[in-house]
Amino acid sequence: MARRALPTTAAAFATAAALLLTACGGGDDSSSDDIKGADSGSSSPSASASASSDVDRPDVSVPDDLDLVFDFEKPSDQDSAAALDDAANYIRALNHGITKQDPEDPAFQFYASGQAAQYAHSQIKEYADGGWTLTGKDRYYQAEINPVDESEKVKTVNVSFCEDQSKVYGKEVKSEKVHRTKESLASYQKFTILMASVQGKPVWRAQQVTVEGKAEECRG
Repeated sequence: MARRALPTTAAAFATAAALLLTACGGGDDSSSDDIKGADSGSSSPSASASASSDVDRPDVSVPDDLDLVFDFEKPSDQDSAAALDDAANYIRALNHGITKQDPEDPAFQFYASGQAAQYAHSQIKEYADGGWTLTGKDRYYQAEINPVDESEKVKTVNVSFCEDQSKVYGKEVKSEKVHRTKESLASYQKFTILMASVQGKPVWRAQQVTVEGKAEECRG
């Protein structure tokens, strides 16, 4: 059982970015409320080696039988590198929620708000309701970062990358039976995530996520 792909819609992306910038770029002091958790934290340690030491980040670890591999080259630009790190943390948090079977898991809520948080919640809930979890090797690669905009209060970038699910499988929670599938075009997806950070804050959070299923460009 793989994560459900959502069709990529450029219009939805542009709308989300515009709404975020409108909300965060005004003259009031509400910007930290528009990006969920901008001023909040968790007492749990982070599983990310890149986590900033001055931020309490949630636990995003997964069981030993699920290997999340991020074959990303670190960008030289500090903001791009931080956005890519936290996009990976969003994916870790999503998988953490799935393996914990907790649709209200605080990890994804720390790394996401808006539609991106709704996507994570729906995916985790679907797995939990069905009694499924994940096992195997889940690989992410070919990352690209494209700046969207920067205002006095918020910075936004699009982070995109491929996913190879050919070696990750659905596992029944109760019986621990693994359902293996053969590699096919359906094993490949492409994520595009709108990441945002309030100026002066070290954490980037996912705002909008789209997933292209059967991504031919990610195969091979």
